[in-house]
Amino acid sequence: MMRTIRLVALAVVLLTSSLAAAPVPTDKISTEQLLSRLSSAIDNLKTLRCTVRAKERVEGKYVTAQSSLKLTSSPLRVYLRNQKGIEALWVTGQNSGDAWVYPNSFPYVTLNLDPNGTLMRRDQHHSLLDAGFGSISDIIRGSTQRQDHTFERSFRYAGDTLVAGRPCHVLLSNFPQFRYVSYTPAKAETLTQIANKFGCGEFRIVERNGLSYDKPVPAGKTIQVPNGYGRRTTVCVDQKLMLPLVVEVLDDKGLFERFEFSNIIANQPIAAEEFAKGYKGYKL
Repeated sequence: MMRTIRLVALAVVLLTSSLAAAPVPTDKISTEQLLSRLSSAIDNLKTLRCTVRAKERVEGKYVTAQSSLKLTSSPLRVYLRNQKGIEALWVTGQNSGDAWVYPNSFPYVTLNLDPNGTLMRRDQHHSLLDAGFGSISDIIRGSTQRQDHTFERSFRYAGDTLVAGRPCHVLLSNFPQFRYVSYTPAKAETLTQIANKFGCGEFRIVERNGLSYDKPVPAGKTIQVPNGYGRRTTVCVDQKLMLPLVVEVLDDKGLFERFEFSNIIANQPIAAEEFAKGYKGYKL
C-alpha cells in the first residue's frame, strides 16, 4: 500500500514538473502587432469586393442598409448598390467630381451629386468616398491634426472570437471620457477640418449643431463637438485577411453605428469596365 502511494506521489511530481517546464505559447498577438497588421492590410488594399450591412443612428432612430460594394484604391473608384436598388458610382477624374446616382424611384433618372454634399450624406454617417475600410483606419490611427490622441491610444487587444465562423482578433477601445465640448474656430473651417482635429467624424457635428455638409463653420461660431469617436469601440479583425469583419461604436446615447462586412474578396483584379456608367446590369 505504501509503495502504491509513493508511486502515485512520484507521478504527480513528474507531471507537475513537466507542466511547469512546458513552453508558454508565443502565438498570441500583441496590441501593437494587431494595430500594425490591421493598418498595413488596409493600406495595401488595392481592390475590394464585399457585402456591407450597416446600422446607423440618425436623429434618434436606426437606419439599416445592406449594400454590395466594389472599389479600387489607386485610382479611387467606387460602385455601390443597396437592397433598395439604389446605385452610386464615383470615379477619380470623371463627372466633374460628382457621383452618378440612380435613385430607383420617380423620376427614374440618373443624378449627378456631390459625394460629400448634403443630399448624398442624408441618413448615413459616412461619405461614399469612405467606402470600404478607410474610415476605420482613420478611427484607429487618428488625424495628424489632432493634439490629443488619448482616444486612439485606448485601443487594446481583447482576445479572440468567431464572426460567421471565421476566427477574429478583437480590438477594443474603452473611452469613458467621451463627451461633447465647445469649439469656436478663429477662422472659417470646413467640417472635415474640425472633424480631423477632434477625430469624431463629421456626422455628429452636423446633427448636433444643425449644420450643412457643404458650408464651412464661420469664424466665432461656437459649436458642440465630440472629443473622440466613441465611448466604446469594438473591431473584430479577421485573423487571415487582417481586415475588419465587424465594427461597432457606442457613444453617450448607446449604439451609434455598426458595420458588418462579409463575402470579402481582397486584392483580386476588377475590370475597368465595371466602373463605367454603361456597364451591363447597371441602371445608371
